[in-house]
Amino acid sequence: MSWRRASAWDLTALLNAADPKASLPERNLWLIRLLEWLRHAPLVAPLGGHPFSATTLPAALDDASAPEPTPTAVLRLRHLLGVLDRHPEHQARIAELLRRIWSDLDSAALLADFGFAARMDLWREFGRRLGSRMLPHTPATTDLGELFALLFPHAGDAVWLRAIDAPTLARLSHYVAPQRAGHVWRKPFVDAIVFLASAVRASGFAPALRLRMSPELLTDQPFRQLGRVAERFAEHALAAPEGADGIDPGPDHQAALLQQAQYLRALLDACRRGANSVHEHLAAHGVSVDVVFEVDQLGERTHRLEALLTCVISPEPAREVTRLLADLVRSADERRSIGALLSRHYSLLARLVAERSAETGEHYITRDRAGYRAMLAAAAGGGAVLAGTTFMKFALLALGLSAFWGGFWAGINYAVSFVAVQLLHFTVATKQPAMTAAALADKLSGLSNDAHIEGFVDEVAHLIRSQAAGIFGNLAVVAPVVLAVQYGAMAGLGAPLIGRDAAVHILESITLLGPTALFAAFTGVLLFASSLIAGWAENWFVWHRLDSAIAWNPRIVAALGSARAARWAAYWRANVSGFAANISLGLLLGVVPVVAAFFGLPIEVRHVTLSTGQLAAALAALGVGLLREPAFWWCAAGIGVTGVLNLSVSFLLAFKVALRSRGIRPADRGRIYSAIRA
Repeated sequence: MSWRRASAWDLTALLNAADPKASLPERNLWLIRLLEWLRHAPLVAPLGGHPFSATTLPAALDDASAPEPTPTAVLRLRHLLGVLDRHPEHQARIAELLRRIWSDLDSAALLADFGFAARMDLWREFGRRLGSRMLPHTPATTDLGELFALLFPHAGDAVWLRAIDAPTLARLSHYVAPQRAGHVWRKPFVDAIVFLASAVRASGFAPALRLRMSPELLTDQPFRQLGRVAERFAEHALAAPEGADGIDPGPDHQAALLQQAQYLRALLDACRRGANSVHEHLAAHGVSVDVVFEVDQLGERTHRLEALLTCVISPEPAREVTRLLADLVRSADERRSIGALLSRHYSLLARLVAERSAETGEHYITRDRAGYRAMLAAAAGGGAVLAGTTFMKFALLALGLSAFWGGFWAGINYAVSFVAVQLLHFTVATKQPAMTAAALADKLSGLSNDAHIEGFVDEVAHLIRSQAAGIFGNLAVVAPVVLAVQYGAMAGLGAPLIGRDAAVHILESITLLGPTALFAAFTGVLLFASSLIAGWAENWFVWHRLDSAIAWNPRIVAALGSARAARWAAYWRANVSGFAANISLGLLLGVVPVVAAFFGLPIEVRHVTLSTGQLAAALAALGVGLLREPAFWWCAAGIGVTGVLNLSVSFLLAFKVALRSRGIRPADRGRIYSAIRA
């Protein structure tokens, strides 16, 4: 069996295969196999030693009085070092092989660059991570950062790295860096400090951050000082005389080094506070995920820089270096995760979107009799408008358009109707939950206080009453208006606008015996999606300062006049979310089903108000005798289920996003859901 296959489990084969004269890829591959053996190999003592199984070795090597068991990888590492101590021929060859590996690899690339995006762009980093997950890595590299992902591919490696004890570290250092006595080992760490300081300085000077930082936090110019101080620290650290134990013998020199490190840490803290002040600007002027990403990268670089400082000035550098390696292992695991990247950098955007929706959602929650009556009136107006939408839908169907254009113009029909509802200050009940969920989550504070929980329950009660008023107002008007138009058409034209064939199709499509429940839940998802689009559109509007542009742009002011331009700016700032929600919802309801059908997914939409109007039209076309038919009542039941699913699905999805955007713990989420159920 070749060593490449045996080395994963056989230490003897690994030790025999150690060849300092091998090519670069083979040397790196040997190191990868060695770490695989530490993690996974069943231990058998090589070269005639006593055999150990995976279960008996911990008992043989570990201290039974230890409060926690030593990780198996550490036990294997001790076993490996013991074997090398007993076999000088392997010891010399391994030491020379490791010396060549470290001399060929660029360690500063790992310390300064690993875990960070080369460019401050979220989607470029997304593409890099996606490619990294799909494409294999090669050990033929001199970049230790590239090789690191192959050396430590599992997040669990951080656990055993941190568990290596001081005596084992001392023994390991003899093999890992036998020629790095004194301060020479510091050079890649010091180089990484200079590289990171330059990167932090460049980020701080980038317009995306510089123009959004608080000026008060930049009065001492921490970013400008950072590069110079890091260079001075590097020169001082590398100019130290070498001591036999690896620690600088001069107390004055060490004290000066510590003082410079403290000053550098103070500058890093000032840079972090300046970068974090960008979030306040984003909260007031809109969010950009790329800016959030850049702020996070800057903060992570400052933390890495501080960890490197600790390694350089620590009296026990081996322990600090091991901790740094464990942190890098965790960074490697995060660097492979696409979900972690998106969830982390979209959390602030989700919060701002939820807050924008919350501002709109407040208008849909009634808390007194006057508000309840106003909601009923607005919902009644919305029902009247959607009655016209029902007839327009069947008029478009009568044109016999192709699938896409039929769906497109159906979406335009819905969008125009929803915009008309907005302009007339009416309401559609199914639009409310996705907005009111964010407003409800905005009330979540002090969850440990029972009084706050009770107040939250009161808000839930107000919300349910508001939804009931909206649904009742919509349905109480849409059905009579459709019936009146149908009977008016029969009286004036001799035939209803929606005929018998269409009525039969209506009975077949909205019945509870069919896939109505599934389609209604899918419609709830579209309702939720429109609320996200609305929040995103408003954030985009604010981020690009379009309200200010409308109010002050010279050409716009010249065309409209100052007063009218100011009114237009205020109008669009207040209503851009509503227009985005209504237009996007209409297009989603019309276009998504035909696009899904193109991919072979037979998905349709079921909207409670529109379905009620359709059933009323079918009743008028087929006559009151339909009331005695089970088909009618199955459709009525389908409408009831449609209403419940439209409202509940959109509400729950929006509420989950709002909860996550506020960082509420899962345990507290359970209390909230219990309060809602109560």
